[in-house]
This record gives sequence, structure tokens and C-alpha cells, in this order.
Amino acid sequence: MEYIPAMYASFWALVPPLVAIALALITKEVYSSLFVGIVIGGLFYGNVFTSSFSFETTVTHIFNDGIVGVLSDSYNVGILVFLVILGVMVCMMNKAGGSDAFGRWAGEHIKTRVGAQLSAIVLGALIFIDDYFNCLTVGSVMRPVTDRHKVSRAKLAYIIDATAAPICIIAPISSWAAAVSGFVKDEDGFALFLKAIPYNYYALLTIVAMVTFVILKVDFGPMKKHEKNALAGDLFGPEGKTVTEEEKKQGGKGRVIDLIFPVLILIISCVIGMIYTGGFFEGTNFIEAFSNSDASVGLMLGSVFALIITIVFYLIRGVIRFKEACDCIPEGFKAMVPAILILTFAWTLKAMTDSLGAKEYVAGLVEGVDGGLLSFLPAIVFLVAVFLAFATGTSWGTFGILIPIVVEAFSKNPTMMIIAISACMAGAVCGDHCSPISDTTIMASAGAQCNHINHVSTQLPYAVFVAVISCITYIIAGFVKNAYVPLAIGIIMVVGMIALLKYMGENKTEEE
Repeated sequence: MEYIPAMYASFWALVPPLVAIALALITKEVYSSLFVGIVIGGLFYGNVFTSSFSFETTVTHIFNDGIVGVLSDSYNVGILVFLVILGVMVCMMNKAGGSDAFGRWAGEHIKTRVGAQLSAIVLGALIFIDDYFNCLTVGSVMRPVTDRHKVSRAKLAYIIDATAAPICIIAPISSWAAAVSGFVKDEDGFALFLKAIPYNYYALLTIVAMVTFVILKVDFGPMKKHEKNALAGDLFGPEGKTVTEEEKKQGGKGRVIDLIFPVLILIISCVIGMIYTGGFFEGTNFIEAFSNSDASVGLMLGSVFALIITIVFYLIRGVIRFKEACDCIPEGFKAMVPAILILTFAWTLKAMTDSLGAKEYVAGLVEGVDGGLLSFLPAIVFLVAVFLAFATGTSWGTFGILIPIVVEAFSKNPTMMIIAISACMAGAVCGDHCSPISDTTIMASAGAQCNHINHVSTQLPYAVFVAVISCITYIIAGFVKNAYVPLAIGIIMVVGMIALLKYMGENKTEEE
């Protein structure tokens, strides 16, 4: 008989991640905070508050079902392999001098801090295939540029994070579009995804807010302190200098092509890898191949081929020797160890949450919403998705829980179905954006080589700012049932509030 813990499908299922998040924000130490959350989840699973408490069940669940289980999952392993290969490629680009050459070139063409930040935003918008790929690629390319213009690593991490999931969730050709389409049963998932894009207010308003913050030179909260420190020469901020080593001294032979070529090859290889897993080379059309793709396998295969091609390219160019290329393998792995550890613990914590029935608990809450609240339902779905994604650290998991419920609830009301699906996607991205245990947030920290808790604490006020306005737009959308009126109101509110912050003198940072 299947074992079911006493706390199954109750609010207690959400306590472990909430404790982990609270501890991480309070102690600014993410590893121990996540492990405490995992242990609490294991104790709850073992019925700690009952007479049937089993210490053996707790321990085996934490290690066998948890840590070993997530590291045995083929999807997770594929992501870790991709992560390590990206670390190796970044190390090689540094050693070959490509990053340094690009930094010099950008220094001649990008003259201001605003220009450096806008360049990072544009690059992030162009790399919409996958959020993991986006975070690490944008980080490795733009770090030399933003460092040169004294942009804090926390600000770079925010830009990376805000152009990862928010861009991917409104891009029809992305791993996120494929995931969302797959959760919509008995409907044309891809068509619904396309119709939902104009209603995805959090993603759209995040992009508007990010650009406005940069152009108007407005910063507030902890980010303001980081930017002030960066202008004084401290790019990392409090507790940031010891977390990741600064890039190694870079080679002198490199040229801009030594960074551009590997990045282009990586993009092309990963796109080919993803459509390969979707059956493109077996006759499936490009769009369907992307919808059916396995991001983990596709990114892993693409990055492997990109690494081999890059090594051959560098050897032909003579910028590094073969032994130096091989030395980059352990160096690149070491650079990614912090991200790998946090990801492993975050995945394990999610496994604890799943085993306690968090999905079933939240599904019951959503299904219990009274019909009289129909016009408010998009806003309610948004808030539930924010909370669930924040607590579990997964937007895709939130899609899997809420989208089928929304589709079933509004099968006879197509317009409200689209609005509610959009609210679910937007809320999931928002919660994912805020959560310290989110894999995308972890990747953004790794891409910027920024202290993870510094990234979370500086980004949170910006994400909450947009989330509040997005919730208002979903209330409006529930009544007007039109995508563009609430969006226009939201944009006016975002730009107006940021302009007001500037007018009130909140931001004192000045460009050199």
C-alpha cells in the first residue's frame, strides 16, 4: 500500500520551502537554509508530530528519495551537464582572451553605464530560446562590459533574470512555450499560448520597468546601495567578494571573434539540439519540433558539440594550447559548483514539497473559488501562482498544477480561459523571479557571478513593484476582457511610478 504522510495535502506541505526562504533572507546563507528546509520536509514526511513517527523513514526520504532521487533524474543531470559545459566554455573564452577583447571593443563603442545596461537587456531579449541558456550566456558576454562601466553584479544579475523567464514566457519559439503547450490537454496548447501573450502582464511590465529603471537611472532599496558601491569600485557589494572568484587573468592574443564565434556556435548548436529532440529531422515541422523538444537533452547535446567546435577553433587560431583547453574543464566545473549545490538542494526541497502533497493542497484551494468571484479570478489565479512558485521555486511545476485546472474550469468561456492561463503563467514567472530557491534565479546569480542572496534581496523590491501593478491589471482584465486596455494602464502606472521615484529624489546615482 502506498505510504501517505499525515500532513499530506495540507498547509504544512508549504512550510519547508517557506522556512528555507525565510532563513536564507535572514541569515544570507543559502546552503544551510535549504538543507534545514529539506530536513523539515523529511520530518513532516516521517510524521514527526504523531506517535507513528519513523526516524528511518525521515532519513531515507531525505537522502534516497530526495538528494539521490533528484541527482538520478535524467532531466536534472542533463541540466547539470549543460551548466558545467557552459562553465568550461566561459573559462576557455577568458583564457583565450575573447572576453577581454570584447570588453575592450565594447569600451570603445559603449560609452555609458546606461548603454552597458541596455546592451545587456538587448542581448537577453535576443536569446529567448531557454532561460538557463539566457542566464549563463548573457552573463559571460556582458560581465566585462558592465564591469568596465562600474555596474554592480547585483544589477547585472537583475537584468539577466528579468530578461530570462519574462522573455522566454512571451517567445513562441522557446522551451517555455513548449512546456506550457504540453500542460494544456484537449486544446491546441500552442494556439492558446499565442493568444495569451498580450495578457502576460507581469512579463511585459517587467521588461518595461527594467528599461525605464535603466534609462531614468532610478534605483531603490538594497539595489541603490549596491550601485553606489559599484561607482566607488566595489562591484560585488556586501558578502559578495568571497563567494565567487573574479575571472582569471585573461589572455592577450584574443580578439572579439574569440567570444562571438563560440557564443554563435552555442546558440546554433542548442537550437539544433532542441529541435532534434522534438523530431525535426524525422519530418516534424520546426514549430512542432520546438513544442515537443526536451530542453535538458537538447541543451546538453548542443553545448557538447559547441564545446568541441570551440576547442578546435581556438587550436586553429593558436590562442590557447590543447593542454590549456583541457585545464579549463576542472576550472569551469569549479566555477559552477556553487550553482550546482544550490540547484541540487532546491530540487531536493521541491521533492520534499511534492511528497507532502503541495500540488493537491493548492489545487483544492483554486477549485474552491466561488463562481461569484469570476471577474476577480485572473487576479486570484495570479496571486496563487505567485505564492506557489515562490514557495516551491518552480514556475514549470506551477504551470503543471494550475493550467489544467484553469482549462477545465473555463472550458465553456474561451476568453476567460486565455486570461486565466496568462495569469497563471505571469504569476508563476513572478514567484519564480522572487524565490531564492528558483533554478532561474540561481542561474542568474551564476551568470553574473553575483552572491546569490545579494541578487535575491536586491531584485525582490523590483519584482514586487511590478507584481502589484500586474495584479491590478488582472483585476481590470477580468472585467473588461480585453488585453490592451489593462496593458496600457499598467505601462502608464509603471513608467509614472518610476518617474515619480526619480522626481522625489529616491535615486542619487549619477553616471560618471
